[in-house]
Amino acid sequence: MHAFTFSLPTQIVFGPGTEAETGRLIVQQGGHRVLVVYGGQSAVRSGLIAKVQASLTQAGLEQDTFGGIHPNPRLFQVRDGVEKAKAMNADFILAVGGGSVIDAAKAIALGVANPETDLWDFWLRKQPVERILPVGTVLTISAAGSETSDSAVLTRDDTLEKRGLSSQLFRPRFAVMDPELTYTLPPYQIACGVVDMMMHTLDRYFTSVTDNTLTDEIAEGVLRNAVRWGKKAVSTPNDYQAMSELMWTGSISHNDLTGLGAPKDFAPHQLGHELSAKFDCAHGASLSAMWGSWAAYCWKENPSRFAQLGVKVWGFDLNGGSIEDLAQQAIMQTVDYFRSLGMPTCLSELGCPIQTEEELQELARRCTFYGARTIGSFRVLGYEDILAIYRMANH
Repeated sequence: MHAFTFSLPTQIVFGPGTEAETGRLIVQQGGHRVLVVYGGQSAVRSGLIAKVQASLTQAGLEQDTFGGIHPNPRLFQVRDGVEKAKAMNADFILAVGGGSVIDAAKAIALGVANPETDLWDFWLRKQPVERILPVGTVLTISAAGSETSDSAVLTRDDTLEKRGLSSQLFRPRFAVMDPELTYTLPPYQIACGVVDMMMHTLDRYFTSVTDNTLTDEIAEGVLRNAVRWGKKAVSTPNDYQAMSELMWTGSISHNDLTGLGAPKDFAPHQLGHELSAKFDCAHGASLSAMWGSWAAYCWKENPSRFAQLGVKVWGFDLNGGSIEDLAQQAIMQTVDYFRSLGMPTCLSELGCPIQTEEELQELARRCTFYGARTIGSFRVLGYEDILAIYRMANH
């Protein structure tokens, strides 16, 4: 087990009807003036925003709302949210939604606490994250795990740069998690969430460190649970057990437990970010579209790791073939599972036009931040590697 530091300060309040406790939880955290951040009108039409506001009113909290957060949240919206929070002198930011809303709320909280700094400079690593307003969450989509994670992803609208930022200060103070709030999600959105939680785990599981047995067991259990309940949730969205299992699985997948003691890879995430920035596709769909090509390009780096995925997650017989055969079968089984959820496994299935060579080269350049970085740790990928993987997915 390699050295690590782990902290999870987020209080989890899980179960039906727990959104009614939101006001009390904010008071416990010392909040007085709350900006409620949410996405589309579904949260309003369902009555959830009204329920949350009633809870805040009952707790004696001042409040205002900021809605319309875009999937793959945009910098211009976050800047507007910062101004609204400053105008009401907010001291607490509450996110009601999924990963995009929560990421936007984290960014708004950061911007309000640092009015002298251009917000994008934090994502460019020009400024360290040293202070932030407290953030709480009411989760409505099981997917990104942002309700317990230390990260936030933001897209700059004028340049279509999509970047992630991590800080322990990004961990929300609490996460209200009522699985019944996810009953009305479209099957495609549920499937995207299943892919997202699997990919948050796989991007930690495929690492250069292979002797962290307990961390591996946690990761493999999370993957098995996502696989087991994912298809059930897609077919029966009002099944409480399926939706509750997925909600908790999503949080565990991205709170760092599944990768403690090892470097993260996250190359498929970086590959997918360029697609969702350019084509505005769903985050989870961009990941499933790229993972098979990434795996096909990288598996020879450590075939045993892919074989272990096949044995521990997909139930393959360890003696059922060579390590190389098991590795190949594990890749195919994972891709087939994504496909069984109705998820794309290449660019055309994602709904993107087949890219020209020049367009693929530009995607690869953007993924390297125009030569400023490599991606991945399982296998370190430079421009030529990234371009080759995009070519493999371009069908």
